[in-house]
Amino acid sequence: MRVYGIVNCDTVRKARAWLDARGAAYEFVDFRKAPPSPGDLARWSRAVGWEALLNRRGTSWRALDDATKAAVVDEASAIALMARVPTLIKRPVVERGRTVTTGFAPERWGA
Repeated sequence: MRVYGIVNCDTVRKARAWLDARGAAYEFVDFRKAPPSPGDLARWSRAVGWEALLNRRGTSWRALDDATKAAVVDEASAIALMARVPTLIKRPVVERGRTVTTGFAPERWGA
């Protein structure tokens, strides 16, 4: 299992603590040290949808100018922007086999 995110994200910290408490084996990949490739973003987008992958609620989104926000109209434009600004990706992204999830939901993860 791979967990993607940024170290100082509260949601990523909670998710990693939850996994650690259960002894789950995973590899953590920090977006700031190893940004996802456009291919990774496309794969995740196919799995969860680009709207779910793009975090429009965070400070990175709010910091963008209105023209940049307005230019995100489809999967291709969202992937291009997330490739440039990986902190716009909803965190954590978790890959387990062929399954991809975004965000941390203990009730869903427990299943």
